[in-house]
Amino acid sequence: MKIAFIGAGSIGFTRRLLADILSVPEFRDIEVAFTDINPRNLDMVTQLCQRDISSNGLGIKIQSTLDRREAFKNAKYVISCVRIGMLEAFTKDIEIPLRYGVDQCVGDTLCAGGVMYAQRDIAAFEGFCKDIREVALPGCMLLNYSNPCAMVTWYCNKYGGVPTVGLCHGVQGGHHLIAKALGLKQEEVDIICAGINHMTWYISVKHNGEELCGKLLSALEADPDIARTEKVRIDIMKHFGYFSTESNGHLSEYVPWYRKHTQNIHKYIDLSSWIHGETGGYLRVCTEGRTWFETDFPNWLSQPPFEYAADKRSQEHGSHIIEALETGRIYRGHFNVVNNGAITNLPDDCVVEVPGYVDKNGISIPRVGDLPLGCAALCNSNVSVQRLAVEAGVRGDITLLRQAMLMDPLTGAACEPDAILQMTDEMLIEEAEWLPQYAPEIERAKRRIAAAKAEGTFIPPIVTEGAARLHTKTVEEMRLDRAAAYKNAAAADKAAK
Repeated sequence: MKIAFIGAGSIGFTRRLLADILSVPEFRDIEVAFTDINPRNLDMVTQLCQRDISSNGLGIKIQSTLDRREAFKNAKYVISCVRIGMLEAFTKDIEIPLRYGVDQCVGDTLCAGGVMYAQRDIAAFEGFCKDIREVALPGCMLLNYSNPCAMVTWYCNKYGGVPTVGLCHGVQGGHHLIAKALGLKQEEVDIICAGINHMTWYISVKHNGEELCGKLLSALEADPDIARTEKVRIDIMKHFGYFSTESNGHLSEYVPWYRKHTQNIHKYIDLSSWIHGETGGYLRVCTEGRTWFETDFPNWLSQPPFEYAADKRSQEHGSHIIEALETGRIYRGHFNVVNNGAITNLPDDCVVEVPGYVDKNGISIPRVGDLPLGCAALCNSNVSVQRLAVEAGVRGDITLLRQAMLMDPLTGAACEPDAILQMTDEMLIEEAEWLPQYAPEIERAKRRIAAAKAEGTFIPPIVTEGAARLHTKTVEEMRLDRAAAYKNAAAADKAAK
């Protein structure tokens, strides 16, 4: 069996996922292929992973190549960890909308940044899927960790011709937080979670068969750390009745209320960690992590290698899905799949995040039924943007792209229509190298921007660093706390978050 990783130059994610997979006894002699467009990052991650493999007494030799077709050849599974455009494009996703008052924490799932990220992804995944269809084994499964997860998974299943499951650890993270608030261990709390990626709802929370959803809000508010850092999630729960998977910073981007007035953003966020709502927070930690990894790589090789053992596996779903499909050991998780009636008050064609069971027969998705009406309404506001963005990316259609931006909850709350159209033109122009499907439209956008400047109708940018921006550390500053820098680099650069 061969497993290929695309975007394998991801600092921490590839290494962690590979360790999870090779902790399965039956997988100790599989074939592993890494591919990336960045030769240096690919080489560094390959060195680290090969050292881990050798330290665990395995004879696997990683096939490391810049040729993705060679990596995909005869693969049974492909795992995507790519970030199309890397940090250069990510910076544009954050900085350009900020000039129009759209203050994002992450910008990789919805909002202006997530919509443009999807356009880049679709242009790239068209080629990825073509190569998988042509050179991988028939029926090869794509396990997608790349964001925006729902839109990429939607594209690959509808247009890419490759069976694709989107994977995320948001459900597991929220599960852990709920257990903490209730004073229980995570394994003592049984959950059912359903919705869309990054807006999934804990519609059942049980301990020893007792339903605890009615007690959850008071438990969350009683925990001082949670009450301080999760103000958005708690407020949403007060209004809509259910707790959502995503972090405070993520969720604040998917609704129109908490980030539209820069003077009020501090009311809802906490700067003790980027994930609680810092302006451009994920971009900052990814930038610091990448810089530190590239600078400090020799010292990474002096760190203890990973131990491949069952009790060292992470909660990432990928290895468990492959294990269940190959061995028949049943695995239960929450996966991103085409709805097809699983959630009956969301559209059948959208991608939902729902419970699933995996064994040798495949991935089985039970029928969840209706979401609570308010939760479904919030999801549908995001699904409409996703559908427009996917179709825009496939067709290179600027009208649909503009409509996706106009319909986005936070972008629409922060900007008037003329500003949104100008912002979209600027993002197309500045991200042109990753958007081949928009080539004719980009030339028209350049002419529109030039004409607006000549006529005096160009909307001037807002000069701002954002409402809650923290300083991006230099290498010298990170050297003052090497342990923290190492931890950040190992955790930050992964496409799933």
